[in-house]
Amino acid sequence: MTIPAGVRRSALRARRDTGFLAAGVPLHLALVPVWSWAVTTAARTGDWLLTVSVSAALILLGAPVLTAVQRVRYRALIGVDVPRPAPTAPERRAWSSAARRLAGARSWCQIGYHLVLGPLFALLELLVLALAAAGLAGAVVYAWAWALPAGVRPDGVGYLTRLPVCTAAGLLLLCALPWAARAVAGAEARLALGLLGPSRAQRLQERVDQLAVSRTDLIEAVDAERRRIERDLHDGTQQRLVSLAVNLGLAMATRPDLPSDAREVIAGAHQEAKEAIAELNDLVRGLHPAVLEDRGLDAALSGLAARTPLPVRLRVDLEERVASSVESVAYFVISEALTNATKHAGAKRVEVIVRQVGEVLRVRVTDDGLGGADAAGTGLAGLAKRVGSLDGAFHVSSPVGGPTTITAELPCAR
Repeated sequence: MTIPAGVRRSALRARRDTGFLAAGVPLHLALVPVWSWAVTTAARTGDWLLTVSVSAALILLGAPVLTAVQRVRYRALIGVDVPRPAPTAPERRAWSSAARRLAGARSWCQIGYHLVLGPLFALLELLVLALAAAGLAGAVVYAWAWALPAGVRPDGVGYLTRLPVCTAAGLLLLCALPWAARAVAGAEARLALGLLGPSRAQRLQERVDQLAVSRTDLIEAVDAERRRIERDLHDGTQQRLVSLAVNLGLAMATRPDLPSDAREVIAGAHQEAKEAIAELNDLVRGLHPAVLEDRGLDAALSGLAARTPLPVRLRVDLEERVASSVESVAYFVISEALTNATKHAGAKRVEVIVRQVGEVLRVRVTDDGLGGADAAGTGLAGLAKRVGSLDGAFHVSSPVGGPTTITAELPCAR
């Protein structure tokens, strides 16, 4: 006879939950002897101060041990992981650190769990275990009675009538056991997660920290991919275009006997190749300038200022090189600001100031153009998003008539 899969899974879960509840009884009653000793000793001697002090010390010392054992019980028997609360900042003195831990709300939640909820859970666990024992005894009593020898087996119509009733009641109790054990185990797990684990604020803070780390990793991965694309374009496509332009130039120089139509076609192709090289240079420089990675932000901004057709007053004051992602964002903010000043603002001069103040990199670009820049425009909005990806601040001040000032503050703590 094949046992249905659902019945088999229910039986296995009932056995697991019942074992979990049985293991919890001694743990939940572990502090009861401390209570009993404190009450009886205080009633006998009348020294309540000493008794309360000793019992409180035993409870404070025993609660962390019981909490650790309970975490092992939850994880090993029902697969529920009760994480440890995040540790507080360490103190220089051990007694200060211990006092801070005891004053924490999570410590008192753990003590309340063991002192108040523990005995209540133990009572529920004993009731479930009694249900299991009564159901098992009732289920086998009929077979047990008929297994006795004829001379020992009790006779009587009433006795033989009660046996099937006991067996049916035992089977019903065994059928109800999985639901009862699951309900008690689930209630214990929920309360343990709330009282023995980190608080909701701590869980949110841990989640925020994880998201911040994952976002930083994503930004670094995107930046590394951008550098890889820049290297591939510079070392592959750009070199092929340069080779093509050189060959076309050599063809025009070494074959003076070419027909005029062919020479015009070759000259046009040569010019297109040179323009493609120039555009590719701009594209590569826009992806990630090689000098930015090799020599840092100061050198990259010097080259950028030299290529700008406007007079640029550049001042860079850095204590040390910052993270590559911060350098990249700062470079593109300044590059976009210089492009806007050249193409749209009608400016005659630009001032760029980059300073590192503590753990913040401050970038300010000011031009004397016409002003009226729209901070919600595509270019400036994109810069604001770039700065925001690093938890930075981005501001645009551009009244009509000028001047226009773009400011970015980027956290640069390593």
